Amino acid sequence: MEFITNNWMLIAIALSSGGLLMWPVLQGATAVGIDPAGAVQLINREKANVVDVSDASEFAAGHIVGSKNLPLAELEAKLAGAVKNKTLPLVLVCQSGARSAKAVDIAKKLGYEQAQSLQGGLKSWKGANLPLEKA
Repeated sequence: MEFITNNWMLIAIALSSGGLLMWPVLQGATAVGIDPAGAVQLINREKANVVDVSDASEFAAGHIVGSKNLPLAELEAKLAGAVKNKTLPLVLVCQSGARSAKAVDIAKKLGYEQAQSLQGGLKSWKGANLPLEKA
């Protein structure tokens, strides 16, 4: 007990540095979806459908080649008409990954069990130097 009272500052520093070292691991555990490399594999190997849930102006500024634009507000009403095969993987994309994470819940509710969000959205896609097209 005397050791703890004499060295409380060192113990506090050790605990806080350990917490800071664990922070990235804990952050990674909360990330949902698929990384850009995994998305490319799904698109190329399993014929995944890509749906961009960004607004029309964002979609026109740049999107993944071959993706379809269904803004998040219209997703529930129009997804079944745009993507008919529910057995194929579905990659949902937006600018940052926040809207596409919400879109995954909507798609799964509609029966698209292989729906996934692109982690980091188009920002991570661009960061991986993958191609975009403009409308």
